[in-house]
Formats: sequence, structure tokens, C-alpha cells
Amino acid sequence: MLADEDAYAVLRSRDGRFDGRFFVAVVTTGIYCRPSCPAALPKRENVRFYPSAAAAQEAGFRACKRCRPDSAPGSPEWNVRADVTGRAVQLIADGLVDREGVTGLADRLGYSERQLRRQLVADLGAGPQALARAQRAANARTLLETTDLPAGEIAFAAGFSTIRQFNDTIHKVYGTTPTALRPARPQPHGVLHLRLAYRPPLDLADLFGYLAERAIPGLEEAGDDSYRRALTLPYGLGVVTLRPGRGHVSCELRLDTMKDLPAAVRRCRRLLDLDADPRDVHDHLGADPFLAPLIAAAPGRRVPGHVDAAEMAIRSIFDEETNTGRALLTRLVQRYGAPLPPSSALTHAFPRMEALAGADVPAPVADLVKALLAGTVHLGPEADRDQVERELLALPGVTAEAVARIRVRALGDPDVLLPADPTIQARAQRWRPWRSYAMRYLRTT
Repeated sequence: MLADEDAYAVLRSRDGRFDGRFFVAVVTTGIYCRPSCPAALPKRENVRFYPSAAAAQEAGFRACKRCRPDSAPGSPEWNVRADVTGRAVQLIADGLVDREGVTGLADRLGYSERQLRRQLVADLGAGPQALARAQRAANARTLLETTDLPAGEIAFAAGFSTIRQFNDTIHKVYGTTPTALRPARPQPHGVLHLRLAYRPPLDLADLFGYLAERAIPGLEEAGDDSYRRALTLPYGLGVVTLRPGRGHVSCELRLDTMKDLPAAVRRCRRLLDLDADPRDVHDHLGADPFLAPLIAAAPGRRVPGHVDAAEMAIRSIFDEETNTGRALLTRLVQRYGAPLPPSSALTHAFPRMEALAGADVPAPVADLVKALLAGTVHLGPEADRDQVERELLALPGVTAEAVARIRVRALGDPDVLLPADPTIQARAQRWRPWRSYAMRYLRTT
């Protein structure tokens, strides 16, 4: 969090780059907003600043209907940080508390529930239940606005345990009823149309091109202005189509069950690195005369992530960078992946690890699958990156380059230098902690 006076200066400038980094609440209206909200500037004595939307909600403030702070880009700090708070925020956004409760969240992170709550309140101003409740409210609003599902079904799909809890939360967060949030025109049944926010600039053409070069037939389709793929999610399967929008990424989702909405949205954001702040990256890397012209020519490059960490690890071991590796991955998907309804060029989702147990795959992949199923290797947001690297390198046949790619794309490490020319190795020390982004500008990832 910025100091309050610095935060008020940001509010005065309406700087959208700080959306999601902190939230602004006005005591005279009972409303909280993004820093970029175009509403009239409140007096300094009437303003309160909070590190999360959940903290503002816990303090009794309602979400602004004009700037929609609940749909702001995620904080780049929590997206990059690998400490307990950063990992907890990612797991909550993925819907883990709805699936396993706070106990499951604490177990994943190796903390007691009391320790975890204390840490989250210190960093974010709200505990895990409050953070999960804010996430459920945002999920419910998305479903109310983009589907024709009955409100009762939406309540449970969004993660609420009772209709009363759903109604009370919507009223507390938005100051209205679920029915009032619905648009006048009904939306197409079974399809969700979402807007994924980000901090500009964003080089989406570069991202789509990167994904197109590595696309697995039957699993993915990619072109200059779109990317489409099957998703393997906690409760079922899905298909997502991503396209450029005006100031956002257009996201079309088809899900077996709406309960997978939080996980699907989180994974799409992670795939496109939408919670990054390019300003931080550009300011640091642009100080090097070697990188400055590359950044100026193509601002907004992001580091592609993943929709499933285990899938990304297997793709790295197979070496999706090569034609041979992609051919092997294509056969793997066709043979062991879950089939999709025959409605497009997408035919299969990526296999779940249970489907690959005992499968005819190379030894390094078989060893990784066994380790993931046994719980001796963890690749989720709860994982410690250095520990995962040691565990992966201990598996026979897993190369250092594959592990480096896993750190970048599966674990979201912003500071990985892939094997490169020795002259780059020395120069790259000045690129810390954004070496993964520097590699994107050198086009070596």
C-alpha cells in the first residue's frame, strides 16, 4: 500500500494503472471505488484507503456502480509475490475456499487457520472468509449479468451455501438485489461473455502469436486475433475463446458447470498475464540501453502463463518448442484426453493426471505424473518455487531448461533467465527481478 497522501495524489490524477493495487472509500457516500473512478473528487478528510476490495466491504462500504471496482485488474504485487499472502490470494481467486474451506486453504499453505488469518488481515485488511466472500459476490454478479440462470442456481454456482447468504452479500456489496443486477435483455443460454480487465499497454498480438506457435491440434486453436482452447477444470470441462476488446480482453466461456467460473476466469487471466503492471517492468528494464529500443518498439509484452500447471509442466518436458514435441503431445491428448462434444475443431481436453497414471508416456513424464498424484511434487499456487525446482531436477530425465520453463510459465516466476549466450548471462543481472520479461523482448522463451 502507498502512504495515504500518495494514494490521494493518485486518486487526484485518476491513474488507472493503480486500479486493483488499492481501493478508495468515501465515508459520506458509503461507496468504494477504483482510483481511476471518474466521480467527483472527494475531500481528503472523507477518504479511506484499503488494500483490497474485501477490506472495504468488511468496513461497510458498497461497490461503486460506475467504476465497478470488483472487476478491476488483480494486484500485480500479489500476482508476482511468492510469499504466503500472494499464494493465498491466488488460491482464493481459483475458488479453493469454496471447494475445500479455509481449512483446506491453510493445509495447502502449511499454516494454521489462525496464522493464515493473521497474515492476511495484516497484508490485505481482511481474512480468508472475507476475501472469498468478495470473490463470490463478483462471481455472482458475472453470472447474473451474463446468463439466464435462475438466481437460486447462481447462488450455489457462485459458491454461496444458502440463498439468504447470497441475497445478504449482494445487498451489502452492491446495495441492491440480485434481480436488479440483471440486464434488461436476456443473455444466450450456456454462454458467458466476460470482459477481462488489464493495465495497458498489452501486446495481445504477441501473446496470441506465441500461443499459436505452440498450439496442440484438437486442444487449441489460435490466430492473429483470437485464441481458443479446451479447459480441464475442478468440476468439469470448458471451452474458452479469447479476443481483443476495447480496453479489455473479450472472454467467451462455455462450461459444463457454472461452479467452475472462478477457476476458469483465474486461469485465463494467468494465461495472458493480465494482472501484471507493464509500467514497473518498463521502468526497470528500459533503463538498460540494450533493452530500451526493444521495449519502445513493442510495449506491453507479457509472459504467457498457463491454464493448468501440470499440463504446462508436461508440455515443457515434452518440449513443446519443437515439432517433435508437439506431435507427441498431440497423440497424448487424442489418446488420453477427455473428448469434447463434436462441435468444432477442438476435440479433446488435456488429460487429467489420473488418466495418465500407467499410460504409455516417456519415463520423465511418467515419473512426474506419479509424483503429482502422490503429492510429493506440488505445482499449484501454494508451491514454493525453489522447492519445486529441486524436486523436478531430482526426477530422472528432467532437464534444467525444462525446469526453467516450468518456473516461468507454470509457477509464474517473473525472474527466470533461460539458457542463453554467456554475454547475456552477465548483462542480465541488472534485469532482476524482471528477467522473465526481458526474455520475452529477446524472444527466447
